Amino acid sequence: MRQIDPDFLALPLRRLADAALQRARDLGAEHAAFRLERVRSETLRLFDARLEGSMDADDLGFAVRVIKDGTWGFASGVELTPEAAVRAAEEAVRVAEVSAPINREPIELAPEPVHADVTWVSAYDVDPFDVPLREKVELLGGWSAGLLGRVDHVSASLMQVKEQKFYADTAGTVTTQQRVRLHPVLTAMRTDGDRFDDMRTLAPPVGRGFEYLTGTGWDFPAELAEIPDLLTEKLKAPSVQAGSYDLVVDPSNLWLTIHESIGHATELDRALGYEAAYAGTSFATFEQLGTLEYGSPVMNVVGDRTAEHGLATIGWDDEGVEGQSFDIVRDGVLVGYQLDRRMALVKGFGRSNGCAFADSPGHVPMQRMANVSLQPAEGGPSTEELISRVERGIYVLGDKSWSIDMQRYNFQFTGQRFYKIENGRLAGQLRDVAYQATTTDFWRSMESVGGPGTYVLGGAFNCGKGQPGQVAPVSHGTPSALFRGVRILNTVQEGGK
Repeated sequence: MRQIDPDFLALPLRRLADAALQRARDLGAEHAAFRLERVRSETLRLFDARLEGSMDADDLGFAVRVIKDGTWGFASGVELTPEAAVRAAEEAVRVAEVSAPINREPIELAPEPVHADVTWVSAYDVDPFDVPLREKVELLGGWSAGLLGRVDHVSASLMQVKEQKFYADTAGTVTTQQRVRLHPVLTAMRTDGDRFDDMRTLAPPVGRGFEYLTGTGWDFPAELAEIPDLLTEKLKAPSVQAGSYDLVVDPSNLWLTIHESIGHATELDRALGYEAAYAGTSFATFEQLGTLEYGSPVMNVVGDRTAEHGLATIGWDDEGVEGQSFDIVRDGVLVGYQLDRRMALVKGFGRSNGCAFADSPGHVPMQRMANVSLQPAEGGPSTEELISRVERGIYVLGDKSWSIDMQRYNFQFTGQRFYKIENGRLAGQLRDVAYQATTTDFWRSMESVGGPGTYVLGGAFNCGKGQPGQVAPVSHGTPSALFRGVRILNTVQEGGK
């Protein structure tokens, strides 16, 4: 049975929280929250089956955030004593008092039920930090060695994170949680004459344990066995002719388009203009809620903090809000945003949908992305059936480069592999492909989404936001989908202009 590590529970969690919260009350704070967390991360990198480097980091500390005179105050520390917790509470209150005279927007939070003495652990079987380093290196090295000889070079990496959080606030909520995530990547490289290219595994990062690498959830040996021949074919493939094509987009590519054009665009702080870092605000402004035709009627998008193995799945967020699932786009129309407690109250939503997160004990929680996912169609078509409906088109797999403007509106995306579709059949690989559109044109061109059998949860460890910058893990589920009449660029020709 999964349980929170005893060494974390042995820390003086309650004593520190009680000391900080009581001091904040004594100083007149209207609200105070204490958060203690430990974030352990390990990264391995191999090149040509040899260990190139490893990193093991352990970030342990606490934070106190208060509302005093309608103004936020924040402080953090690393000394795990009640005296240090009291000092942090005093500093947070002083920050609020100094800032209050220039604060033009008094802070209030949407109500949230009290969650007292509750715990949550993410869905995994084998804690990757219980697996010896040598075993991990041998696994990645063996996979790499199996590719060498058929390709010129192989890079391999494995990122692993265990995140443990204790949260308590003056309303009475007390939560303790632990989640594990990992991201394995192998990339094969090869030259053919004057051509060089690479091909990366399509296996997504997941909120799972080491069992993900040993046969549960993804067949790595089968995927790796295909890569050399696929890469050879890619090197010999013709360059795409720019023009208008129908697209069948695989989940391994479409997740990133969802992330950039829907996930970030429907963060309410961006839509309201509060957040403009990391590629801007949002075209999906608040007055369009309930009326904006974001996409075609087959488009249904859900924000979900509860999805099994999701990278953004939590028990409670960093404001003590329980993880939830909520609609963002329904039948093609914008119907919701991602919210923290302040944003929820400001715009009359009544309750946050649990989208506050800080990436370390030294950072302030900010509004961050849920697992934002395009829903499959019950009884919907397979990927092969979608391809069979296309006379002239391209099948897109895997993510690579991307670009999007400051409004999350104009974009272009490339991928790992592209196949020409002729008369409903795949007709060999293409090179130098990018698809370009505006967000609404692209999603309105979506004619059909695949059934549940095509649905895959993709994602990333490193979604960036804020100043100072923070990173957050997030997943995006999606089925395969068919889009009509999308503009295709030739990246070599476009890059040479």
